Amino acid sequence: MRVLPPMIDPAVLSEAPSRPKGRRPWGDKFGDACRGLKLGIRGHSSFFVHFFFAALVVAAALVFRCDLLEWCVLLGCIGLVLTAELVNSAIETLYHGLDDVAKLRTKPCLDIAAGAVLLASITAIVIGGLVFLNRLGAMVTSWQQ
Repeated sequence: MRVLPPMIDPAVLSEAPSRPKGRRPWGDKFGDACRGLKLGIRGHSSFFVHFFFAALVVAAALVFRCDLLEWCVLLGCIGLVLTAELVNSAIETLYHGLDDVAKLRTKPCLDIAAGAVLLASITAIVIGGLVFLNRLGAMVTSWQQ
């Protein structure tokens, strides 16, 4: 018998509705997705780091008075990083449920998933830097005139 990974609360799993056969209603699909977000966010401390930096980005966008396109790009970057972190969390959850032999074979999957989060984060940093440096340059230019 397999033991659940330590990050999953068995009480949360008991909240899951029984699965009907055939097509599932959209409400059930969205309920499962919301439960997945809750499990992903609560179960992994790295989300709080990403949320902290996302809040800094939103604050900087407000201070620099970003336009609509810049907001879209910045929010897209935040979404990219959080999505990559959710996928990484899902892979970690699967990994922790494996036996020791399977863990040895699948350890590279964890590294690849972590690399995806790193790449998404670096991409977001570069894009955010370009947006904010452009805004800062525009502000400096307007002060000099």
